[in-house]
Amino acid sequence: MVKVIAQGKTIECDRGADLRQVLLKHDIDLYNGGAKVINCHGIGSCGTCAVLVEGEVSKPNWQDKTRRSLPPHSPTRNLRLACQTKVLGDVKVTKFDGFWGQGREIVWNSEFKLSSDASARMSEYS
Repeated sequence: MVKVIAQGKTIECDRGADLRQVLLKHDIDLYNGGAKVINCHGIGSCGTCAVLVEGEVSKPNWQDKTRRSLPPHSPTRNLRLACQTKVLGDVKVTKFDGFWGQGREIVWNSEFKLSSDASARMSEYS
């Protein structure tokens, strides 16, 4: 078993588990705003499940690389599509603002979920 730490929760899952499914199964707010309704449900085409992942995960596949190479994403940012990411070891996850999670302000990270009026900048992740 490996651990996924997100939004102040520590979740145990099998090695090789789909990150998107793990987060959603444990009520982690993976999608921002309208993306909760309008998303591709895990096929890797919309890019709304983009997160920063620290730890051991699968290498980006062609779907992840392709979608993150298109605006509003940028291939130079260290984000991953949760739906195309397999958890291989313990990981910490951070979600940024913006419909696609492409923003610069943290919505939540491994330790906490920000209140609606709070914000934090993490420019070192850009």
